[in-house]
Amino acid sequence: MNNLNHVAFIMDGNGRWGKKRNKGRNYGHLQGVQTVKKIVESSIKFKIPIVSFYVFSTENWRRPKTEVKFLFSLIKSYFEKEINNIRKNKIKIKILGNIKKLPTNIKKVLSETIDKTKKNKKLTVNLALNYGSKDELISSFLKILKKKQRINKKNITKNLYTQLLPDPDILIRTGGQKRLSNFMLWQLAYTELYFLDKLWPDFKEKDLKKIINNYVKIRRNFGSI
Repeated sequence: MNNLNHVAFIMDGNGRWGKKRNKGRNYGHLQGVQTVKKIVESSIKFKIPIVSFYVFSTENWRRPKTEVKFLFSLIKSYFEKEINNIRKNKIKIKILGNIKKLPTNIKKVLSETIDKTKKNKKLTVNLALNYGSKDELISSFLKILKKKQRINKKNITKNLYTQLLPDPDILIRTGGQKRLSNFMLWQLAYTELYFLDKLWPDFKEKDLKKIINNYVKIRRNFGSI
């Protein structure tokens, strides 16, 4: 259906979706997890080899403590319940971000999930957790200096959280905002950007298909004529 290598998502609008239904922000986050599951299934169906989800940014620590705690409990329960399905569907889970600051129980679950799925090859799912692109770039430069390497594009890319994964072909942001919010600033240099007013829990397979169909019609010349 496509020649896509990598699709990235900024999943905005969960809290607003829940509040619109008078059920609170956490209810919106709960529904947002269901949307992630559906989009992962759709990605397998559309033969997209890599998808990335912006789950928790370095700025999200400023949210109310109860909301942050709920978000982490969602992540933990999701992997505890879904690990067998993840393995059955041959999905590899990778984490992008500084996970050192995450709660110990979350780090344990993530570490076990990464280990149990590392040989899977049907779909790679990158979860950006405690992720900030500016921090990622600083981290890359520090690694380069420590290794006494030359500062060039190749070495910067090699030392990012994404390392040598292909850059996203498409970025999809739901929720009506038209900004990158400190997400993959280096990797998105030539990415096609799609901003939707639709809130994340309302994002469907048909929306993804429509964007892919639009993308395949675009002639990407990466600065050349």
